[in-house]
Amino acid sequence: MFDLTGKVAVVTGASRGIGRAISEMLARQGALVALTDVLGDAVGQAAHEVVASGGKAEGYAMDVTDTAGVQATIGKILERHSRVDILVNNAGIVRDNVALRLKREDWDVVLNVNLSGTFTCSQAVLRAMMRQRGGRIINISSVVGQMGNAGQSNYAASKAGIIGFSKSLARELAVRGITVNVVAPGLIDTDMTRGLPESVRNEWASKVPIGRLGTADDVASAVCFLATDEASYISGQVLAVNGAMYT
Repeated sequence: MFDLTGKVAVVTGASRGIGRAISEMLARQGALVALTDVLGDAVGQAAHEVVASGGKAEGYAMDVTDTAGVQATIGKILERHSRVDILVNNAGIVRDNVALRLKREDWDVVLNVNLSGTFTCSQAVLRAMMRQRGGRIINISSVVGQMGNAGQSNYAASKAGIIGFSKSLARELAVRGITVNVVAPGLIDTDMTRGLPESVRNEWASKVPIGRLGTADDVASAVCFLATDEASYISGQVLAVNGAMYT
């Protein structure tokens, strides 16, 4: 589909779900993928399985809220491979509650992981990408960051912040040949949604004009496109993968 042979990609939150699917698809297109996740054992196993299926992959334990740890991990990847061509900021968490009852620590941790983590990881690769005079930064937002959702004010704020950050960074880096884009998934079939009652899943699907939940591969395909040379004139954009749920 897309040729990413010779490219080095870093994916955060890569041990499962959307991050795992993105890592697998990037590897299938020829990239060497550094899978990172706060769950060290799980991401190591995920990387092993990518390699077993014929891809090139490495696993790294990395907490996106630990600035020194992020810099050290990205430093190891650069030391091993001399470059980072693609960064996918996928790591994210939820701590849902209505605003009246939302604990300050739940506000802080969601913003710290989802938004500040995106900044920290992006900043860690910038010098290398600027030296290369090229790179792709792809940040995973959410339809919730575009339209809001009751009970998710912290999550919506973090995901909307990713959009604003990405648009600003795209303007800063364009002259260096680095593109920065956002993929905003809608309702995606993941481990979390599979654990819901069938009636709830059906109700959610009924809100999507296409009539089904998205798949992790739907999101991964959008990421892979934005990572290619064919997308070199696309920057500062939000690619919605939501089945026309929000337009």
